[in-house]
Amino acid sequence: MQSNTLAPKTPRITTPRVGRGGKRGKTSGRGTKGQNARAGHKKRPEMRDILKKLPKLRGHGKNRARTVRAKRHEYEPVNLATLEAAFEAGETVTPETLYVKGLVRARGGKLSYVKILGTGSLTKALKISNCTASDVAKAAIEKAGGSIIV
Repeated sequence: MQSNTLAPKTPRITTPRVGRGGKRGKTSGRGTKGQNARAGHKKRPEMRDILKKLPKLRGHGKNRARTVRAKRHEYEPVNLATLEAAFEAGETVTPETLYVKGLVRARGGKLSYVKILGTGSLTKALKISNCTASDVAKAAIEKAGGSIIV
């Protein structure tokens, strides 16, 4: 065995060079003309075009997350007619008792703030605590003999 007779076991495979004359002419294996035929070509991402075409809501705060004003209180409205139907005379109305009776929801594991509105009439004396009330509702509660404890 001599050094001039040595050969590798597997032949070296190289990718053919295209676009430099020879048997691969015209599109040089790229199959197209224009942007796709250029070196380093990049097509515009299709998803970007879809996002651009979506309608955008205009105005301050329309596209912002709910967490921008995280400290704001969201109130659950409860009408006087609902309290009339759900509670007996002399009972105490709190957000907890309203939640137990299914009149308000809990958001994010916390009880919502409750505001009592003046729709309907109230004939029972109720003690209301930890709830805010509208002026009409306050007048109707006090007229029925109840009280609001803040």
